[in-house]
Amino acid sequence: MLSKKTKYGLKALTYLASQENREPVQIAEIAKHENISQKFLESILLILRRNGFLGSKKGKGGGYYLIKEPQEIPMASVMRILEGPIAMVPCVSLNFYEKCDDCPDEKTCSVHKLMLQVRDANLAVYRNTTLADLIA
Repeated sequence: MLSKKTKYGLKALTYLASQENREPVQIAEIAKHENISQKFLESILLILRRNGFLGSKKGKGGGYYLIKEPQEIPMASVMRILEGPIAMVPCVSLNFYEKCDDCPDEKTCSVHKLMLQVRDANLAVYRNTTLADLIA
C-alpha cells in the first residue's frame, strides 16, 4: 500500500508542476488545495527539497517551486525517496537487497519468483512515468 507521505508528496509535486508561472507556492496554499495537513506537508516538501526536486524561497512571495522540468522527474526516483524500496520484499530489491532470514534458497523460492515479477512490473511503470505524465 502507498503511504500517505508518498501520496501527499505526489499530490504536492503535481500541484506545483501544474502552476503555469513556476513561481514559489506557499505550503498553506498547497495544503489547502490538496487537503493535506500543513505540518505533515512541510516535512514532505523538505525531503523533496533535500533530494533536488524542489527549491524554496523565504520571505514575502516565498514558498516551494520545482527546480526541474516535470518531464525530468521520473516516478521511480520520487517513489524511492518518499516510499523507500520499490520491491515488496528485500530479497528482490535492486537498491536495498537483503537475504531473507527464512529462505534457504532464493532460486527455488516461489515468493522470490513472484516478487521479482511484481518488482519489475512496478519498476517499468515508475521508470516510464514522469511528473509531466501526471499533469497531462
